[in-house]
Parts: sequence; C-alpha cells; structure tokens
Amino acid sequence: MYTNTGYVPLSYPELEDLTAALRVNCCGVYRLISLPSMSTRRPLGLPDYQLLYVGSGKAFFTIDGQVHEVLQGNMVLYSPRQPQEYCYYLEDSPEIFWIHFTGHEAESLLTQAGFLPYHMLYAGISAKYQELFLSIIREIQLHRAFSQDLTALYLKELLLLVCRQAVEGSGPFPALNKEIEKAVHFFHENFMDDISIDAYAKAHHMSPCWFIRSFKRSMGIPPGQYLTSIRMEKARELLKSTDYTIGEISRLSGYENPLYFSRIFKKYAGTSPAGYRKKQEGG
Repeated sequence: MYTNTGYVPLSYPELEDLTAALRVNCCGVYRLISLPSMSTRRPLGLPDYQLLYVGSGKAFFTIDGQVHEVLQGNMVLYSPRQPQEYCYYLEDSPEIFWIHFTGHEAESLLTQAGFLPYHMLYAGISAKYQELFLSIIREIQLHRAFSQDLTALYLKELLLLVCRQAVEGSGPFPALNKEIEKAVHFFHENFMDDISIDAYAKAHHMSPCWFIRSFKRSMGIPPGQYLTSIRMEKARELLKSTDYTIGEISRLSGYENPLYFSRIFKKYAGTSPAGYRKKQEGG
C-alpha cells in the first residue's frame, strides 16, 4: 500500500479545538497496490471532522448504518463523534485523500458546501483538490515557520472550491463548464484578434447555437457580448493610463476601424472615447 501522511503531534482531547478558526490535525493519501483491502472502523468516531476525497476508483462508506458505494470525484464527511466505517478494495483501484480538522469556522463552511446534514457530495474530479491535499501533507511533514497557518489556508481554499462547485453545480453535461472555461480564457488572451464566435465554436467541434446558448447559461451573457466587454474594459484602461491615439487604442482593443470602435465604445460607456479620456483627466 502506498501512503503519504502528515500528523500534528496532539493528544486525543486536543483534536477538538474551537478556539481556532480552522486547524488541520492530520492529512494523508492512501493507494492500494498489493494489499487486497483496507478497512477502518471507529464505533465512537473521533473528536474532529474527517473529510475523505475519492481521487480515483471507488470506496465503500457506512453512514448512519447504510453502506454507500462512493465513486471517483465524491467526498465523504464524518462529523465529530460520528461512527466511522469504510473499506477500500484493491480491485477497485482506489486512491483516497483524507484530512482531519477542527475549528469554529468548520461547521459553517461545511454547511455552505452542502456536506451538512448530508455528509456526502459530488465535488468533481479536480487535480486542484489533490494538489491542496499534498500541499497540506508537505507542510505538516516539514513543520516550517507558519505551517499551521498555511495548512489552515489550504484547507479553507479546498472547502471554498467545494462551495463553488456546490453553487455552480456540474450540470447535466460535465464537459460543458470546461468548454466554456476554455472559451473565456481564449477570449481574454486573444481579444485583439478578429474573433468569429461561429468560427470558434466550429473549430472546437461545437454547434454555434449550442455554444452561444451554453455560454450565456454559464456566464450570464452571450459570448459576443462577453468579448465586447473585455475589449471595452481594455479600451477604458488605455484611455485612462496612456497617451495613445484613439486609432491606436482601437487597434489594441481589437477593432481595425476607429469609427466603428468609437460607436461601440459610446454605446458601452455612454460617451465617446475622447469624451471619456477628457473626463478622466478632469477636463
């Protein structure tokens, strides 16, 4: 069995500490390689919270007397003093990340993320979760200056990412968010270019109608309008902080025609580019 763990030297009563906002007590990852199975049973639970993330494969968790088959991308929470029982099998290729923690902020963060009162949720398959678990493990192992503070911050980031997942949801098409995220990054990095929304969709093997509808559902506005907003914000920045001509700012904002740029800018900002610059200069 592969293990990578870090433990803070604490006595049993110290595992629960509500004077701290968040405190990590221990963290680790288990991966079965040759051991046929691994099981844990704690009838009285522990004084702190335990959160487990199925990074790959699957595992079996008992919650309130009922056994649940938990697949990759799901998280399971055991509250303080809640009976714990779970098992991993080699044939399922499980990789399980886990963390024990305490603190007076824990309950509200867990409730916000959707763990309480349900104790199980789909958090998504994300390398970022694994990265945060490994960062916490390293900090505990090395025990450098401010390690306790950093592990608490990493844990809070982990829980907030789960909160975001709970708010945004994975939707009926899990790949959808990834496609929209790619498009958002593309627009921000290439807004100076002549971008056709239809051509972008087709180049990425999407129906233009589906892409536009899906983008609006995720971002609140259609992709063409989103691209315009990026260009207009860049134009406002250049008008405020540079002495470039309107024609130069037009090209730097993705518009070859300064007259068309000025018309779009006035519609967006309520004034012409020259008027906006004059207002920023206090004229």
